[in-house]
Amino acid sequence: MNDLLADQMPWWQLVDRCARELFADYGYQEIRVPLVEHTELFQRSIGEHTDIVEKEMYSFEDRGGDSLSLRPEVTAGLVRAAIEHGLLHNRKQRLWTSGPMFRHERPQQGRYRQFHQIDCEAFGFEGPDVDVEMIQISARLWRMLGITDLRLRVNSLGTPESRRQYRALLVAYFERHRAGLDADSLRRLESNPMRILDSKNPAMQEVIAGAPALTDHLDAASRGHFDRFRELLGACGIPYEVDMRLVRGLDYYTRTVFEWTTQALGAQDAVCSGGRYDGLVAQLGGDATPAIGWALGIERIVGLLQAAGTAAGAALPAVYLVLSGDRAENAGLALAERLRDALPGAGVQVNMGGGSMKSQLKRADKSGALLALIIGDDEMAQGVAAVKMLRGDSSQQDCPWDELPRRVASLLGRKLK
Repeated sequence: MNDLLADQMPWWQLVDRCARELFADYGYQEIRVPLVEHTELFQRSIGEHTDIVEKEMYSFEDRGGDSLSLRPEVTAGLVRAAIEHGLLHNRKQRLWTSGPMFRHERPQQGRYRQFHQIDCEAFGFEGPDVDVEMIQISARLWRMLGITDLRLRVNSLGTPESRRQYRALLVAYFERHRAGLDADSLRRLESNPMRILDSKNPAMQEVIAGAPALTDHLDAASRGHFDRFRELLGACGIPYEVDMRLVRGLDYYTRTVFEWTTQALGAQDAVCSGGRYDGLVAQLGGDATPAIGWALGIERIVGLLQAAGTAAGAALPAVYLVLSGDRAENAGLALAERLRDALPGAGVQVNMGGGSMKSQLKRADKSGALLALIIGDDEMAQGVAAVKMLRGDSSQQDCPWDELPRRVASLLGRKLK
C-alpha cells in the first residue's frame, strides 16, 4: 500500500474531473458503497475457487463473529446495494462509482495492495448495444485524457450452460497435456480450468495455443449476440481484435468480455477490463437482470499520463496576500474572504507565519501565484493594497480596497461573481 502525496494529486484530479464529466454526458449516476462487506458476498459472486477469493482477500472476523472482507472489487457491492434498495424493480440503471479496493498480491508497477478503480455499470439492458456503449465511454475517456496506443481485446464466454460443456472439453484436453502444466495450472485444472488459458507462463504458451477455442463452442444466442456486438463496434469505428484466450478472472462473467491493454506498463498490461454478468443479480437474491460493467485502475491511468509527459496542472493560487504587521493581518484576512466571494475558484492564498516583506514575496513567487497584493503600514494608512504582478515586467500599482475585486478580476481575465 502506498501514500498519494500532493505532487501526485493533479493527475488523479484530472482523471476524476474527466470521468465525472464523461459519465454525466452518458447519463450515468454516481453511487457509493462500503469498503467492507460480508465475505460470503464475494465468495458467491466472484467464485470460491478464484485466485481473488482463495489467496488475495483481506478477511477478518468482527466482534460479532461475522466474517468480513475489504472489497477486492466493487461490482458485487453495487449489485448487493441495488437489490437491497430496490433500484432494479422495473427500472434500468446506469451507475458509476470510484474508490479504493484491496487485494493481497505481489506489488508490481501500477499495482498495489490498496489500489483505486473507477467503475461503470449498467443494469437491465439485454442487447449488445449497451456492450458497445460501455466501450464507447472508455474510448472517449482515453481521448479526453490524451492516452494513445491502447489495444482493445474482446471475446465471448457464452452462457453458463455452454461454458459447462466447453469446460469438459478443456479439462479433457489439459489432462492429455498434464506434463506441460505448471503447478498453478494443475491446481486450476480441478477448480477453474478456463483460467489456465490466461496463464502468462512462457513455457505453457504452446500447450495453451492448442486448446479448444470457446468461441467455437458458443450457443446460438451467444453467437448472435457476439456477432451483432462486433458489427456495432465496426459501425462506430472502434478498432478491436478477438482474443479467444481472454477469459477474465471472475466467475460471474457471461457473454461479452473485453480489455483495454497497453505495452507501456510492463507485465501488468490491462488498464480497463469488463464484461457482461447477466446471472449475478439473480445469483445474489434479486430478480433476473441483465448487466454489464467495467473497471479501470487509476494508478495505471496516472502512470500512462506521467509516462506520456501529460501536464495535469497543479491547483495553484492566482493571488497571494503579503501582509506586514498585526493591523495588516486583520485587514488582509477579511479582504481575502471578499476576494474569494467575488472570484470563486481563482485561488487566494494568505501568507501565514509572518516574515519580512522580502521573505513573503519569495513565498508568493514560489507559490506559483500570478499576482501579489501587498499591505503594510503605508498601505493601511492610505486604505490601499499594492498590486504586484509576479509573472512579467509590469510595474507595481496601488489600488483602493473597494476596487480590488474588479482590478484583480481584470488582471486575471476573469468575471466577477
